[in-house]
Amino acid sequence: MKPQLATIELFEERFSFSAAHFTIFSETLRERLHGHNYHVHALLTAGINEFGITFDYAIYKEKIFALCQQLKSYLLLPGLASALTIKEQGHYYYVYFNNEEMPFLKQDVLILPVRNITIEELAYWFLNQLIEDQATLTACNIHKITLKVSNGLGRYGSASWENC
Repeated sequence: MKPQLATIELFEERFSFSAAHFTIFSETLRERLHGHNYHVHALLTAGINEFGITFDYAIYKEKIFALCQQLKSYLLLPGLASALTIKEQGHYYYVYFNNEEMPFLKQDVLILPVRNITIEELAYWFLNQLIEDQATLTACNIHKITLKVSNGLGRYGSASWENC
């Protein structure tokens, strides 16, 4: 008999953060520095246990909230962007793009292991943080996670993982 699965959608007002960024479009074209209010929405598919529940939702609610808090009020920079060079000197990061030098205070910057600061890449960043903890995935009997990040009404980037 196949296990019963259910998808739990987790979205709360606190699953949000404000951050600055610029999107890189090519080796020579980028947006101006600006900010967004981002929102995170998670769908977790898990087996229903003998008590008629999938897992303790608070586990993933707290994980998502904590990740949002990590990004809150920073300038986000893509550490894996091929078109950017980031150098550290004293209290500053110097970012080089297409013959431009942009100095930013280190205390205001968070460098993420992504190729660009887009909703697509942020969705994968959040997803990777959640699936890193294999023990919790197993304990909660999670079969699939879809993570969505929005930076405006009607715009979501999503990433999915499935336990095969």
